[in-house]
Amino acid sequence: MDWVGAILGLLALVSVLQAWLSKSKNKKKRLPPGPRGFPLIGNLHMLGKLPHRDLHRLAQKHGDIMYLRLGLAPVVVASSPQAAELFLKTHDLVFASRPPLQAGEHMSYGQRNLSFGAYGSYWRAIRKMCTLELLSSHKINSFKPMRKEELALLTKVIQEAARDHVTVDLSGKVASLSADMSCLMVFGKKYMDKEFDERGFKAVIQEAMHLAATPNFGDFIPFIAPLDLQGLTQRMKGVSKVFDAFFEKIIDEHIQSTDQERTKDFVDVMLGFMGSEESEYRIERSNIKAIILDMLTGSMDTAATAIEWTLSELIKHPRVMKKIQKELENVVGMEREVEESDLEKLEYLDMVVKETMRLHPVAPLLLPHAAIEDCNVNGFHIPRKSRVMINIFAIGRDPSIWTDAEKFIPERFHGSNIDFRGRDFQFIPFGSGRRGCPGMQLGITVVQLVVAQLVHCFDWELPNNMLPSELDMTEEFGLIVPRAKHLLAVPTYRLQQQ
Repeated sequence: MDWVGAILGLLALVSVLQAWLSKSKNKKKRLPPGPRGFPLIGNLHMLGKLPHRDLHRLAQKHGDIMYLRLGLAPVVVASSPQAAELFLKTHDLVFASRPPLQAGEHMSYGQRNLSFGAYGSYWRAIRKMCTLELLSSHKINSFKPMRKEELALLTKVIQEAARDHVTVDLSGKVASLSADMSCLMVFGKKYMDKEFDERGFKAVIQEAMHLAATPNFGDFIPFIAPLDLQGLTQRMKGVSKVFDAFFEKIIDEHIQSTDQERTKDFVDVMLGFMGSEESEYRIERSNIKAIILDMLTGSMDTAATAIEWTLSELIKHPRVMKKIQKELENVVGMEREVEESDLEKLEYLDMVVKETMRLHPVAPLLLPHAAIEDCNVNGFHIPRKSRVMINIFAIGRDPSIWTDAEKFIPERFHGSNIDFRGRDFQFIPFGSGRRGCPGMQLGITVVQLVVAQLVHCFDWELPNNMLPSELDMTEEFGLIVPRAKHLLAVPTYRLQQQ
């Protein structure tokens, strides 16, 4: 394997030369402050299993606009509301693109989806299509009966467990509910695991999310990408092959379908634009498959993780649980289950969900932005092609903004106009600007509805006489950051028996 050592030695030399040339080129330009790095790897060694926490600690030392080098890639991290506003509003257009990533190339059909796609005319067209055709208020409302039916099925299963005083895997149940809802919206039907892959539908989605989040040496040191030293490319190609075969089957089923009366799902809508010369979207099969994957990953894990963390915080804080149940008793009553029309009246529920997303943002670093051109931000030179990370985990814990920032206090949002829409940069769980999440309204609706139903219909206790304060709140690494351990709890049915 001497040739490997020779190649790596040569690459290290190239890295040093490139870094020196870059430094010489920018010596008259003021880069943001940041930690010193090593040749070739830069600051990669400083990031562990939970990068959002590592970057938060580094920012406390180096500042809210911080410069690092991950391999050969220049990276800027914004860790305050003021810094986030500069990148996502003041200079939004400059940072509206995405960097080229192996995950996007191999698993998103050459970055043809909404999440990873480079900024340009194609991306603007599919963004418009997703916003107006797939995620409009009208389309979201058309699936309201489905959400009610699926949630009723879950409630019935948990009610049976409550009758026998059986421990429920809440993380697993919520994940299955979210997967079923996503499949019904995107595909029009639920699919059994065996119809997808022997590992199961949820497992392969999680594998894709994990691969997309894993720091890939090939992304940061492009010269070594063909070597696939971590084996990530091979795994990405394997996952992509599974998805592609499944999506081909889905598209063929929709093309051959003769049922004209069913509610049109997302695939139906996109097929209506395929091959049409009159459509401004002009999408083909590969585009549809890329967007299908986007819709699945964007709706399944994100909603499930937000629900999981909210229920965890409620169980850990009985005072808050009792308060939200009291509101539900007053608004909904004890004779029926929660309806979506109740949500706008549940002010404390809104505070609870906001506080959870402040403490546990589903995607704590959002997705990386890329500088389209050189830019001066707050007096700092940001070179073209720099990657920009917005650390909303750090922003949510900034003590200069949030009193008792590490504590779960929903009342901090009482009387506040702060919302989810990306206008208040101290609270941007869905991002902001051109790259803000278009599925925000759908996501919030699902999270609030499921949480309201599960805490209205049931009291929850931890198993084995565990105290609420003993609940493990450790995170698990990923593009989406869920609990490391599943949330297990014992339900007791609360509503009056019909």
